Amino acid sequence: MNMTLKVVKTALYVEVTERLRSMIAGGVLSPGSWIDEQKLAEELGVSRTPFREAIRILASEGLLRIEPRRGCYVTELTEKDLDEIFPLMAMLEGRCAYEAAERASDAQIQSLENLHNKLKAYAKEKKIDQYYATNREIHIAIQTLAGNEWLTHMVHDLRRILNLSRHRSLHHKGRIEESCREHLGIFDALKKRDAQNAEQLMKLHILNQREALKLLKLEQRLSA
Repeated sequence: MNMTLKVVKTALYVEVTERLRSMIAGGVLSPGSWIDEQKLAEELGVSRTPFREAIRILASEGLLRIEPRRGCYVTELTEKDLDEIFPLMAMLEGRCAYEAAERASDAQIQSLENLHNKLKAYAKEKKIDQYYATNREIHIAIQTLAGNEWLTHMVHDLRRILNLSRHRSLHHKGRIEESCREHLGIFDALKKRDAQNAEQLMKLHILNQREALKLLKLEQRLSA
């Protein structure tokens, strides 16, 4: 009986963690916002114990920060953070593309065709949320095709952090079309088994996201 209770409790805090992580990634809990523990726990229909365990996990991942006597806040990345993280992500995802081009079968590479067709359609229709979701699927698929567990762990950890701001880059005028063209170029390199070109194009794709964020921030500042 005690063992059953423990399993249920563990499953609950894991579920709460995933719910909160999705709320952060989707912007429901915006960067810099204060976490009202009591209100959120009630909205999710859970007690404070599994909720606080979820908070602890997300804080360890860097998605939340806990300030003594002030409470818990969604992490807000600074410009310095972004300047330091994006080059690392470019290097890691570039390596994913390199290893995917070298290791994946023709059938596995071709399986990306449908995702890229969806990506083109969403870019044409300027459906940012759907584009972002498909874009993320493609990045994860390439990472999976690389078949490098160590690389996967590192990319996964950084991706969680960059989800706090990465989505916003698509709101810069023309970025969604540029992003789509970049992805099609990467896919072409993968199909040709050109590992070095796939790596360089993926690096450029990630770094261009950072530049789009800078331009978006500048535009917002000028229009304020």
